[in-house]
Amino acid sequence: MKTDRNRFVAFAFCWADILLELDADRCVLFVAGAVERVIGKQPAALIGIPARDLVIETDRLLIDNLLNIADKRGRVDDMTLRLLDEEDEPVSVNVVGYRFEDLGGHYYVALRSLAGQVAGDMRPKDRETGLYGVEHFSDIASRRLKEAQKQGRDAELTLVSLPTLGALQQRLDESAGLALNQTIGAALKAVSIDGDSAAGLGEGRYALISDAALDTAQLRNHLGDITKDADPTGEGAQAEVAQADLPTADFVEEDLAAGLVYAINQFSAQQGGAFSLAEFSRNLGSMVVEAQTAVNSFKDVVSDANFDIAFHPILSIQDGAIQHYEALVRFRGDMGGQSPFRYINFAEETGLIWRFDIAMLRKVLEWLRQQQDKQVSVAVNVSGNSIGNLSFLNALQGVLKTNIWARGRLLFEVTESARIDNLEETDRVLQNLRKQGFKVCLDDFGAGAASFQYLTALEVDIVKLDGESVQNARKARKGRALMTSMTRLCSDLGVKTVAEMIDDEAGLEFVRDCGVDCVQGYLFGLPSTDFKDVMRRTQLSAKQLFRGE
Repeated sequence: MKTDRNRFVAFAFCWADILLELDADRCVLFVAGAVERVIGKQPAALIGIPARDLVIETDRLLIDNLLNIADKRGRVDDMTLRLLDEEDEPVSVNVVGYRFEDLGGHYYVALRSLAGQVAGDMRPKDRETGLYGVEHFSDIASRRLKEAQKQGRDAELTLVSLPTLGALQQRLDESAGLALNQTIGAALKAVSIDGDSAAGLGEGRYALISDAALDTAQLRNHLGDITKDADPTGEGAQAEVAQADLPTADFVEEDLAAGLVYAINQFSAQQGGAFSLAEFSRNLGSMVVEAQTAVNSFKDVVSDANFDIAFHPILSIQDGAIQHYEALVRFRGDMGGQSPFRYINFAEETGLIWRFDIAMLRKVLEWLRQQQDKQVSVAVNVSGNSIGNLSFLNALQGVLKTNIWARGRLLFEVTESARIDNLEETDRVLQNLRKQGFKVCLDDFGAGAASFQYLTALEVDIVKLDGESVQNARKARKGRALMTSMTRLCSDLGVKTVAEMIDDEAGLEFVRDCGVDCVQGYLFGLPSTDFKDVMRRTQLSAKQLFRGE
């Protein structure tokens, strides 16, 4: 018996760093493993401690709900908690647990330290709610739905709306608001598949993958009670809950994820009193199918390179010399003649943008190779979403290894920077490009509050001053001073600046006075797929605007 026991303990430690047994009152009854190494405490010091006191305060509701899951289902799988170390600092661990009714209702919990995890290995969650964001939830949701299908388990997407949650939060102080968000997050995770299949979508809206048999009325009432308990007026926030039956059998996991993220984004964006969650849920299945059909069409466009390059010049503000051209897409066929923004936005929302970014890169390289003028250089756009995608990074390195000749002629312009999750990892990618001889530009600088954070964290060669920010600066009383401060900061950092949306001579003079290095805009001509015409028109504009000829 002793040998068997030791063997099973040894097997457990193949995965875990710490093993805990909790009694029926959820207090530590037994502990073994690398407790001192992981949290700096002696194992004996944990005996008799309630499980919720082992974790940081903001995770106590979560551990309560995890053990509630074990009460209902017998086990919890691969959850993340933060233990308190000897200095009351958080230590992240993965948790797997079981509850055995025939062993006195005790809980058997295995903990694995995440201290050695490389940044970016884990999908980030909202710190307040412990829930995924929509961009990560779509992958998890599609996987959970496909797994449930294989197991013969009936699972569905459940949508939750608390339309007046924002008003309730206004009535609460910071700590009470935080506690409410944690409680809502824990309640949704507790009824989701595996206790970890729920997402916060903003504006009091949530989504989770749950069993089809979920009692939606009970969840609705539970959320209502949670908000009433938190509300000093006792009013609370009325909850709406609806389930959507999705066509999981007809699509592969990747396409299902793309359709889901598109449909969920539509759910997040719905506003106003006319919005009906029940009606939206009834239509969600058809929305996913439509999105998946559009996904497959877009994939065909990308794989067939069924698009053209339009060129738009970036000029030196000193003498009008062309520094490089930005490559813009112009789609053909049914997508031709329409604004590319619609399709690029769709690709961003459905996770297809990395495929397009690689296709555009190949198209630009093919064009550059054919040019007789070897001094021409072109910037290709790369989405912040793509920068964090391993498939994109692998494809990117493969393309660059076979096109070493493009060094000095190819630039990378990072767009959609708001989608960057991990600045440290992103900077490693950008520095790798720069070391290989490719300049990097950060787009839309000044468009959001995080712009200076990006400039601090990311070493780049060029920043593009957001066109709308430039236009607003021209109108604002302090705009000139602010724009001058930005350009001076960039200059001190050794970063060149490009002002976008320079569409008239007054705008050109304004940004020149502010110390901008380069300009781009309709004043120098519209983007065109006819490169020779673009070059001719740009040179003519430069003569008139910069040299007075």
